[in-house]
Amino acid sequence: MRYISTRGEAPALGFEDVLLTGLATDGGLYVPESLPHFSLEEIRSWRGLPYAELAFKVMYPFVEDAIPADDFRTMLDETYSGFAHQSVAPLVQLDSNEWVMELFRGPTLAFKDFALQLLGRLLDYVLEKRKQHVVIMGATSGDTGSAAIEGCRRCEHVDIFILHPYQRVSEVQRRQMTTVQGDNIHNIAVKGNFDDCQRMVKESFGDQSFLGGKTQLAAVNSINWARIMAQIVYYFQASLALGGPDRSMAFSVPTGNFGDIFAGYLAKKMGLPISQLVIATNRNDILHRFMSGNRYEKQQLEHTLSPSMDIMVSSNFERLLFDLHGRDGAAVKELLENASKGPVSIEDYRWKSARKLFDSDAVDDKTTCDTIREIYEQNEYLLDPHTAIGVRAARNCRRDATVPMITLGTAHPAKFPDAIVESGLSVKPQLPPHMADLFEREERYTVLENDLAEVQGFLAKHWKNA
Repeated sequence: MRYISTRGEAPALGFEDVLLTGLATDGGLYVPESLPHFSLEEIRSWRGLPYAELAFKVMYPFVEDAIPADDFRTMLDETYSGFAHQSVAPLVQLDSNEWVMELFRGPTLAFKDFALQLLGRLLDYVLEKRKQHVVIMGATSGDTGSAAIEGCRRCEHVDIFILHPYQRVSEVQRRQMTTVQGDNIHNIAVKGNFDDCQRMVKESFGDQSFLGGKTQLAAVNSINWARIMAQIVYYFQASLALGGPDRSMAFSVPTGNFGDIFAGYLAKKMGLPISQLVIATNRNDILHRFMSGNRYEKQQLEHTLSPSMDIMVSSNFERLLFDLHGRDGAAVKELLENASKGPVSIEDYRWKSARKLFDSDAVDDKTTCDTIREIYEQNEYLLDPHTAIGVRAARNCRRDATVPMITLGTAHPAKFPDAIVESGLSVKPQLPPHMADLFEREERYTVLENDLAEVQGFLAKHWKNA
């Protein structure tokens, strides 16, 4: 399988090179040249499979040119045996035909574990084969950083530098990153917001000369295709558990960088019956404004109780725009260049095409807290603020009550105790046993100015062989 850039100018690559490259040389994101498609009969035959085996069925077509089947199966078995629930992604019922899929049973308590625990193994495999070293540079709005560090900290051929916005992630999120010890692990707190961190990562991938030609950058953000690939699987898992593929499903997805919901879009294109995808955002609502009114316009980023969604530039949205524009890379490049200067819209028929599948909603902090309290009072079930936004958006946007609505539960509530307090509940979510001493662990991170040259200088000085 070959992978092409959403900007249309970079060379097509195989899986190994896409894994290590992250951002294409033309500034675009890599997507498969063509998607595998599964028949209803084939999907139906996967009912009852263990999660790791289902993951193999869904993902292997993307990697089969690069990784032997037995080796990939071993990676998947190792990855998902580390989750704290036998089904890996259990479903919890909230109401008639309404569910939460718990995606926080991995080692860092967030949905990012599904992809990043696998990504570390993929990187180790490919780098060992090539006898190559890379520097991971990633930006996090909260959860990607800890999952990336956990997934990659044992990789022999990797140095990890994670940028997070200084004082704009929860304390649990920060400590999950900064208390992991290792000479190859570097946490950088940037005096800015997530979009500033993400911009630095993109610009660094575009010009890696600051590394002196001695190594290359590798991506762990959801610009890396392997992240998207791994997230497709749990859409199939949820559907099969609730009667799919013989009935269609609807999903509500707490959305920041658009990677998780784009995986659902791909699951549909690969043959899974999905009738609705709800983009659930907080008041940083650029995607909601686009999907509801065909206007893509950046506004001032605001700090909220759902910090993982405090994003204004959703990188993976470019992958959807590529499809909406008939995979015309030049058109996507022009649109995004115009978007950097002011508000843009797309042709009405393209926007209406997206609206056939996508709905959206923006949920403010007060409504988020009201939802946390309401669900707990109804079910004695505690939601984190991101999942609460997903549940509220699902209820506001639901098209058909006969179609199962599944909200992706993206994080454990213990990661966001401030939101629980603000909701007025006296219950205190507890960290699981393997994190019980998190607040006693020593932290290690460096605070840097919101300056690209300063951040790049830090990387150039501190990677292993500098």
